[in-house]
Amino acid sequence: MKVFPAIDIIKGRAVRLTRGDYGSEKIYGEDAAAVASVFLSQGAKNLHVVDLDGARNGAPTNFETIRRIALLKGLFIEVGGGIRDLSRIENYLDLGVDRVILGTAAVRDPALLREAVGKFGARVAVGVDARDGRVALSGWLEQTDIDSVEFCGKLRDVGVKTVIYTDISRDGAMGGANLDVYARLLKLEGLDVIASGGVSFLPEIEKLNALGVCGVIIGKALYEGRLSLPAVLKAAEGEGVPC
Repeated sequence: MKVFPAIDIIKGRAVRLTRGDYGSEKIYGEDAAAVASVFLSQGAKNLHVVDLDGARNGAPTNFETIRRIALLKGLFIEVGGGIRDLSRIENYLDLGVDRVILGTAAVRDPALLREAVGKFGARVAVGVDARDGRVALSGWLEQTDIDSVEFCGKLRDVGVKTVIYTDISRDGAMGGANLDVYARLLKLEGLDVIASGGVSFLPEIEKLNALGVCGVIIGKALYEGRLSLPAVLKAAEGEGVPC
């Protein structure tokens, strides 16, 4: 199972929110690219990067910071936040980003999603952010009535290979992941699932690995010292599928 340390960016800084509340922003590094270098030095092979400004305003605001992260060697980097047309996908892939994550656009513009998957294949993933089992959009500021698990099934049916599923109520709270929803998602054959939101304990990382998720995203638990990256990497060894 792959481990993705999370770098959420606001104004070039590495931050964390609690339950998607922009008013809860806590800064963990003035330079997000420098934080990425620290994760690399600790053994990271993957990074999950989100332009939170972009997610909120619909434009890739922290492009230059992400460009500097993409220059780091030896990392598989996935990027989301404000990516809502084909040219933005191409711009990030041209930077050397390995995978681009569509979120709001995957709901509001199904034609774009189909075109992107058709052109770039597995290099396009979808981030499904859920609150009370319903999809949320625009940096978690807008709630829909779309059932999140059913939506993941529809994504698979249009050719999406990888879904990053975040339970917003757990995100940044360090209270544990929603293991039940990942067990449900893993019944969708042919879809790779990356778990995100609240992952804070080594036993649950081992459980997610045994369930068969292909990746796990760790954020605040690393920044606050609840978990160490080397320990997480060890707990994620062995089982699981590539994604």
